[in-house]
Amino acid sequence: MMIFSTAIKIRFAHCDPAGIVFYPRYFELINSVVEDWCEQVLGVSFHEMHLVQGVGLPTVKIEAEFLKTSTLGDELVAELSVLKLGRASLTVQVIMKGQEDDLRLRAQLVLVMAQVNERRAIALPENLRAQMQRYLAN
Repeated sequence: MMIFSTAIKIRFAHCDPAGIVFYPRYFELINSVVEDWCEQVLGVSFHEMHLVQGVGLPTVKIEAEFLKTSTLGDELVAELSVLKLGRASLTVQVIMKGQEDDLRLRAQLVLVMAQVNERRAIALPENLRAQMQRYLAN
C-alpha cells in the first residue's frame, strides 16, 4: 500500500484571532489534499475533471477528530490512504501531523464519482480505479 504525502503550511487565513486553526479550515485543507492527490497521483486535476470531463469527486460523508491544535506558522504533513474502494465511491483517510510527528487531525471521507450536470453517481473509471488501488490499505 502506498501513502500520498504533502506538506501544508498553516497561514493567517487558516487561523482564528488566537492564532489557532479554526476547525472549518481543516475541511478546506482536507479537500486540498484530495485535490493534490487527484492531480499528482491519479493524473487528473479538478479543472480537468470538472470543466473538461464533466465529472467530480465530491465528499458525501466526513468524520474528523481534532487531536491537537495547530497554530500560525506550523508546518504539517498530510497523508492520504484509501480504506475502501467501491463501484462508484471510495473511503479515504487523511491524517495531518506536526513536525514532531504528533497527530493533529484524523479524518475519514467518503468520495463519490459523479456526473456533474446530472448530479448522479457513476462508476469509477478503470484508469482511476487502478491508480486508487495502489493506495488501498490491506
